[in-house]
Order: sequence, then structure tokens, then C-alpha cells
Amino acid sequence: MNLLTEDSVEKTALTWLEELGYEIAAGPDIAFDSISPERTSYADVILLDRLRSSLLSINEKLPGEAIEDAVRRVIATTSPALNENNRQFHQMLTDGVDVSWMSEDGERHDKVWLVDAVDLVKNDWLAVNQFTIVENKKERRPDVVLFVNGMPLVVIELKNPGEEKATIRHAFNQLQTYKAQIPSLFTYNELLLISDGMQARTGSLTSGWDRFMPWRTIDGTDLYREPGNSKQTDGQINPGLEILLKGMCDRKRLLDYCLNFITFEHDGDSTETIIKKSAAYHQYHAVNKAVECTIRATAATGDRRIGVVWHTQGSGKSLSMTFYAGKVIKAPKMENPTVVVITDRNDLDD
Repeated sequence: MNLLTEDSVEKTALTWLEELGYEIAAGPDIAFDSISPERTSYADVILLDRLRSSLLSINEKLPGEAIEDAVRRVIATTSPALNENNRQFHQMLTDGVDVSWMSEDGERHDKVWLVDAVDLVKNDWLAVNQFTIVENKKERRPDVVLFVNGMPLVVIELKNPGEEKATIRHAFNQLQTYKAQIPSLFTYNELLLISDGMQARTGSLTSGWDRFMPWRTIDGTDLYREPGNSKQTDGQINPGLEILLKGMCDRKRLLDYCLNFITFEHDGDSTETIIKKSAAYHQYHAVNKAVECTIRATAATGDRRIGVVWHTQGSGKSLSMTFYAGKVIKAPKMENPTVVVITDRNDLDD
């Protein structure tokens, strides 16, 4: 019997990521003591040369001192709480980094954008396996980390499908250990992905086990459902992992998701109450379809008939409408749209 191993699952995942346009590198090959180092120590979680180079390309009209100011702001953390640092970084990712510099005409102000959501080629895409991190005397090695412009936006943890005890739940537990022991990596995290070769799940930084959900489609058309048995017996990787990677880590979809389908809920005064919420597959594709229909219906030749998004109870309709409002307001073909929100519960008002 040809049983899968964690190594074979990892190599297959890297192959799929390479097909999506990611450069592939092994962690030891870019370590500080390698022939081609991209880090000064195992404590570095951002690849600085890639970050600087990308920001210069994306923000080509801004001076180098503005870029350096943005780099400093990205690297710096201001809170002892991981969730708050993650929220602050996400705001820089979506809203740009406010910078200032002195010119011949006096002080100038502008924004440095960390990613280019329109021209994907201007971004740097790198998948690194076995990326060693040492923090507070703890050494950990996530299976795969996806860097966009040198920033570790996605962490993927894989388990051996041939081992009875190495379940997808163990991959989730491993991520919780990483968050506690190497929190600096997760300051920049947007997505967490886990798989045992048979089942695959995605969640946010603050998601509990019950909120790690499958991603059932690549492009929003065909839906895939996982089998009930989570352990493989035929030596084949289940399609769930491929659908998760190609559905979420496609470069255009990944940036769209990070910029438009993640939000934070802050319940109280403590930073520990920050909850990071991200869209499920049905919310992501329904919102994008709704925005597409809105733009078409409100165009000069449109018929003003947008349509209805039908939700079942508990499907996340409030968040779907939040994502819709946020994205339609930013749509370049919309001219200052008015969004009317009707709620039927006090907690939705809040």
C-alpha cells in the first residue's frame, strides 16, 4: 500500500503553489547562514529586501525616505497583545501606511501601499517550506509560509495522513502552539490553513476549532464535499487540499480576500477581546457576484435590477452585507454610492 507522508503532502502543496505563480524556496536556503541569505537571524519573520524592493516598485512616485518610513512602521509593534498588533497591521495592509517627508516645497504627506491589487506582477510571491523561527528561546518550524512582498501573510500546517494520531485537529493545535511561542510571525498573518492530506480547513488568527471551515470551491461554481473518513488508504491526496490552495491562494483571490473579506470585532476595552472574522467560501463568492451585478445594474445602460442574496439562518448574512458594503464603496465604477442598512436586532446596530 502506498501511504502518503507529511513530506509528500508538503511537496504536492508546493507544486500547486508553484503552478499558481509562487516562487518556491526551502527555509534553510534563505536562512542567515546560507549561501543566499535573506534573513539576518532566525528571529526575522519579514524578508526585508523583498519588502523594500516591492514597495519601491508599487509606490514608484514616492521618495526612498518615504518607503523606509513605511518599512519601519510595518516592522514596529506597539502593543504587547498579538491580536492588537495583527489588527494594526491589517489596517496598514488595507488602508496604506501614512508617511511624511520633507521636500523643497515643505513637508509632504502620502500613503505607501503594501500590495498592488491591480497589477499582480508588481508584487513578490514566495512560498517557503520549513521556515525556522526562534523566539524567546523557542524554535519552531511551520510547514509552509506564503510571503507577499516579504510579509508572511499565510501559514500552512500539514500533518501526516498515514498516522492515525496525526489528524487535522493536531494541525490546528500546532498553530495554537506557534501563536503562543513565536507570536511575531502572526503579527502579519491573514490566513491560517491546515490539512492532513484528506481534510483541509481555513480560519483566522482568533478562530477556534469550530470556526475552521472547509473551502468547497475554486472559482465559485462547482462545490466539493469532503468524505466522512478523514484518513486516506489509497496513497492519494484528497481534492480538498487542492481546492483550498487553488481557491484561496490564487494570487488575485488572495489579495482580494485579504483586502476586502476580513474584519475585526472589538467587544470591550481589552485587546484580548479582539475577534478577527473572515469570510467563508459562500460569503466570498456571493459578495463578489453581488458587487458585479450592482456595477452592471447601475451603469448608464443598466436596468437597475440588482437581485437578491438569499441566506439561511446562521450563514453569516450580517457579515456578508458588511463585506458587500465595504467593497461596493471602493468599486472604481461606483460614484459615491449610498448604502442603506436595515437591522432587526440591537446587537446588529452595534
